[in-house]
Amino acid sequence: MRKTQNTIRSWQGVRMRRTTAAADPDAEPRAVTLPVEWDQSAADALAALAPGSRAVTLAAAADAWVAPLAERAKQAGIELPLTERLHAMLLTRRGAPAAPLWRGETPVCPGFTLNLAAFADPEAGFDAGGFAEAVETAVVALTLACPAAQRIAVGLTDLAGLLAGLGLDYDSEPARRMGAAVATALRRHADTASLAMAERFGAVAGALRHTATTAILPPGPADALLGAETGGIAPEFAPLTDTGTLTRAARALLAARSMTAEAALALTLAGRSPFPPVSATAHAAMHDAIAPHIHAMPVRPDAAAVVDAEGRRSLPPRRAGYTQKAAVGGHKLFLRTGEYDDGKLGEIFIGLHKEGAAFKGLMDNFAIAVSLGLQHGVPLETMVETFTFTRFGPAGAVEGDPAVERATSLIDYVFRTLAVNYLGKTDLPEAEDEDGDTVGDGVRDRAPLLPLDLPREDGPRQRRRTLRLVAK
Repeated sequence: MRKTQNTIRSWQGVRMRRTTAAADPDAEPRAVTLPVEWDQSAADALAALAPGSRAVTLAAAADAWVAPLAERAKQAGIELPLTERLHAMLLTRRGAPAAPLWRGETPVCPGFTLNLAAFADPEAGFDAGGFAEAVETAVVALTLACPAAQRIAVGLTDLAGLLAGLGLDYDSEPARRMGAAVATALRRHADTASLAMAERFGAVAGALRHTATTAILPPGPADALLGAETGGIAPEFAPLTDTGTLTRAARALLAARSMTAEAALALTLAGRSPFPPVSATAHAAMHDAIAPHIHAMPVRPDAAAVVDAEGRRSLPPRRAGYTQKAAVGGHKLFLRTGEYDDGKLGEIFIGLHKEGAAFKGLMDNFAIAVSLGLQHGVPLETMVETFTFTRFGPAGAVEGDPAVERATSLIDYVFRTLAVNYLGKTDLPEAEDEDGDTVGDGVRDRAPLLPLDLPREDGPRQRRRTLRLVAK
C-alpha cells in the first residue's frame, strides 16, 4: 500500500492546504494538497508534475518516485537513508527531480534541480555541508532511476536568490566568485558521487559512472515547485512579485543590508532604488564565471551586448527607470526600463510569472533584442510602429496601467506603455478585439501574428486566425 503523508516521517506534522491548480491556463484544474506556505505557482507546478488528472497530494506524488528508488538502493546495498533525504529535500525546497522522474519515465539524460536560495542562511552563510549531501543524494537518485543513462544533469536554480540572501550584488566580483565556487562544489561532489556509483554499477568515463554529471537546466515546473524566483544563473530583474509585494530575494537583500522596508521605500521615493540595476551584461559575466565548472550550459546570454560594438551607446553603470506591474487579459507581467542620463530609453526587461518556460524564454530574448536595438540607435518610434498591434494570446483588457486600456498581445502592451511614457504618445489607435479589426482604409491595415501569419484560404484580406502559444 502506498504511504500517506502521516506515514512518511518527513511530512508528519506539516500543515497542508488543498486548492485547485492547472499545469497551464488551458488545462483542466485538479485538486492538489501541499504545505500551507507554498503559493499558487507551486500548486500549478505540482499539477504539471504529478501524472494523471485526479486529486493529488505532494507527499504521495513524491513517494511514487521515491519509494522505487529506495527499494533499488536497498537491493544494490546502498546504505544511504535515501527515502528520508529525498523527502526532506523536497519539504525544505532544496531539491527535486525534473518532470520525467515524477511521471515514471526514463530519459536519456535525467535531471535533478537544486534550489540554491534554500541553502542560504543570513547568519551562517552558505550551507556547504547540506549542499554536498544534496548533490550526492541527487546523483544516487538519478543513477538508480535511469541505470543505463551515461549522462545525468544535476543542476542549479535561483543563484540570484542565494546571492541576495548573502547580501551580494549580482553584478559584482564577489558574487561571481561565489557563483564559481558553488559551481565548482557542484562538479566536485557530483563527480565524487558518480565515482562511488561506478564502483557498484561499472564505469563508463574513466573511473566515473557518467560522462557528464552537471548542467544548468532550463527552468521548469520543478523550479516553481521549489519556490525558485529565477531560473538557473539568471539575475532577478524585478524586485516585486506578481501580487505587488517584494520578492523573497528583495527582502533577503534588504535584511542582509540591515535595511527596513520603510527605509527602502523612502529611498525609492527619493528617486534612488535600493536594488542595484542588473543588465544582460552582468548575466553574461556570471555565465563566463560559471561555465568552466559545469558540463552543460545554456547559450551564453546576449553575447553581443558585452562588446561595445561600433556605434553602440553604452548605458551608465547606475541608471534610472521604472518598474510597471500590469495584467493583459488576466496574465500578469512586470516591465522594467533602464534609461540614459538624458532620460532616453536604453533597455527593457519583461518579467512573466504565470507563463511556461518556453514563453518566458521567448520574451526574455525579445527584450534583449529590443535593448540592443535601442543601444545601437534604432528609434523607439520605429519600434512602436513595428510592434504595436502585434496579435497573439494573451490579449484583452489591461489592468494596473492607466495609460493603456486594451492590448492585442503582451508585446503590443509593452510598446503602448513605452510610447506613452517615453514619447508622450497618447493618440495611438485603440487596440480592438479581433472581430473588430479593419483593413484597407480602416484604423489599421496590418495585424501581424507571431510567430507567423496564417491568412484564411478565401482571401488575404479576411480576418486573421490567431495563434496561441501554449507551453507544455
